[in-house]
Amino acid sequence: MKEISRILEVYGQLDVAQRKVALATVVWVEGSSYRRPGARMLISDDGRWEGAISGGCLEGDALRKARQVMLDGTPLLVTYDTMDDDANSLGVGLGCNGIIDVLIEPINPQDPHNPVALLREFVQRRDVRVMATVVRGNGDLLPGRRFVLTEENAEGVPAWLAGEAREVLRSGKPATRTFSLPAGTVDVFLERIDPGIELVIFGAGYDVIPLARLAREIGWQVTVTEDCIAHLAPKRFPPATCVLYADRHAVLDKITITDRTAAVLMSHNFKYDQAVLADLLTTAVPYIGMLGPRKRFEKMLGEFEKAGKRFPEAALARVHAPVGLDVGAETPDEIALSVVAEVKAFFSRRPGGFLKDKPGPIHERTDPAPAAVGVDDQEE
Repeated sequence: MKEISRILEVYGQLDVAQRKVALATVVWVEGSSYRRPGARMLISDDGRWEGAISGGCLEGDALRKARQVMLDGTPLLVTYDTMDDDANSLGVGLGCNGIIDVLIEPINPQDPHNPVALLREFVQRRDVRVMATVVRGNGDLLPGRRFVLTEENAEGVPAWLAGEAREVLRSGKPATRTFSLPAGTVDVFLERIDPGIELVIFGAGYDVIPLARLAREIGWQVTVTEDCIAHLAPKRFPPATCVLYADRHAVLDKITITDRTAAVLMSHNFKYDQAVLADLLTTAVPYIGMLGPRKRFEKMLGEFEKAGKRFPEAALARVHAPVGLDVGAETPDEIALSVVAEVKAFFSRRPGGFLKDKPGPIHERTDPAPAAVGVDDQEE
């Protein structure tokens, strides 16, 4: 999300009436690669670029090819084979041990459906969507043709593509598929893009500041809320942080909860955290973190029971108390790192352990070759 926002910011600074622009997108990876499918890089004809498609190894060649794409006005699919350093034609030892397909396409600012315009629409609407991009095709389905499917809208998505798009929307895993159509075969890259994690911090003490800063730095949406207005000076928090004053019993009326919301209670006020926790447990918020020792949470449960408040086990299982991964954090900055790491691991469905102890590759491998899907196999 942060990379997309930065690309849009840079694009907005360009005089597209005078400058030509191209977008490079990783659409296929086999083996190892520093960046995964969906990584993007914006390139202008004056040599400026934003984003990345590798760890810095492929960008120079992509810049050269992008200049030709901008001159021709025609998309280009480039394959980089980094399996053999000795045979590497780029003149650098990449060491990635993978094959990477990159689609480089010119940006026509007059086309309302150009990829930058579609990314801008996504950022404005903040919805979860699948963007399907033709990377090889013919006829009406030329490289760069796009279809967008959201949870609410599949208008314009052809029947032969809809089933695969819904599967990517469900799983979140990017895929490249080959479709056998009457007019010939078409390769389509499908990726789910979503607005990222929305962190809501209850409390605005000094130790909240590094947490808000770190979360904003990696591109999360951050809301800081308190019922003590003296703590809520906006200048204490990083730009784009929503600072919200609200009574502890009414705060959830002012916050939208989604399946990407992480709520972290760290006010150091027992009664405040207890009141907010009681309300959060009645919502569908998937993650609730609580700063402080486990006994503090257990004390709250005891007081809930005395007051006759009972919550389902499934709701209580969403509470992470104490919050954070066990990294030996002591200072506010280290605690912020611990909390952000756990929240990220939770939403990525990862255990948060040492990578050296993980069997197999770091990332899930894509299929060794695009799967072929016939028209007859599609949902109607």
